[in-house]
Amino acid sequence: QVQLVESGGGLVQAGGSLRLSCAASGRTFSSYAMGWFRQAPGKEREFVAAISGRGEGRYYVNSLEGRFTISRDNAKNTVDLQMNSLKPEDTAVYYCAAGASLSRRTVDYISWGQGTQVTVSS
Repeated sequence: QVQLVESGGGLVQAGGSLRLSCAASGRTFSSYAMGWFRQAPGKEREFVAAISGRGEGRYYVNSLEGRFTISRDNAKNTVDLQMNSLKPEDTAVYYCAAGASLSRRTVDYISWGQGTQVTVSS
């Protein structure tokens, strides 16, 4: 299985931006669909965005209203999440995950990173 490490989280004011990055090990990165999920305190982990193995397909949660963009660089084995116009309700631990196919479902992802905290102050 692929090993995943997230980075780029932190504290930002409402309206600001952050770019999360997820680095993957292994030589088969392009065979995995990659997803970003988040989990706020007391809430279930929820889908944020996903991208297919070659980057031609993307899913986003409808509530983002175009504020987040997922991208990947298969040459560098990375997947990024650019987050703009951040809101306090975006505060959560953000996880990247690898799966066999493009999906919004948590259960379809087989490898997970340890998560990175994003805190948006009002």
